[in-house]
Amino acid sequence: LKGELRKDGLLGGIGDEGGFAPNLPSNEDGLRYLVRAIETAGYSTDQMGIALDVASTEFHREGAYHMDGQAMNSEALADVYSSWLDQYPILSIEDGFDEDDWHGWSHFTAREGHRVQIVGDDLFVTQSERLARGIEQQAANAMLVKVNQVGTVTETLEAMDLASRNGFNNVVSHRSGETEDVTIADLCVGTRAGQIKTGAPARSDRTAKYNQLLRIASEVSDYASPFDL
Repeated sequence: LKGELRKDGLLGGIGDEGGFAPNLPSNEDGLRYLVRAIETAGYSTDQMGIALDVASTEFHREGAYHMDGQAMNSEALADVYSSWLDQYPILSIEDGFDEDDWHGWSHFTAREGHRVQIVGDDLFVTQSERLARGIEQQAANAMLVKVNQVGTVTETLEAMDLASRNGFNNVVSHRSGETEDVTIADLCVGTRAGQIKTGAPARSDRTAKYNQLLRIASEVSDYASPFDL
């Protein structure tokens, strides 16, 4: 990805999660660059996919979603996501709708939940009470897990258990501001969550988690593969 961005003179700064932050004309251009990077690295889109954290609460104002110069309702935004799913190897979409747009979440899950993982982060905030509502309304099919968001390991495990018992995937996650603590790597493996979100391997607070996973992998041979890649 770094090489592809450099070719086009777009290599800019690094975000607080270690990812590149180029100034692109549109959000879809980011998807195009990711596909180029996958293919340049010698892989196919059958071997590697894309997971999005849309963070839509950040561009939801006064009842509308403002993206790429347009204001749209949740149905129109769902159309955008569906178009992307048709064109790009997207496996997971996180926070595609505002944390209080339960209709948008339920509508999109009913429409596309059969072919993409739909992850609630701001929607659930790792809290069993909000997750229970999401299960009842069939809003999302996966929960982002942040231990220090809910506050205790016990509450985290209870929420993860509730998610698993109701067919939701668990995605163990870092926070935007991180340290070199590696607890989430142990939690991910110990609970067999199968998915971890811990940023790009460009900062020591992110690589610490990957290094811990490598240490665990040297002793464990049974791997979880949620997307059969």
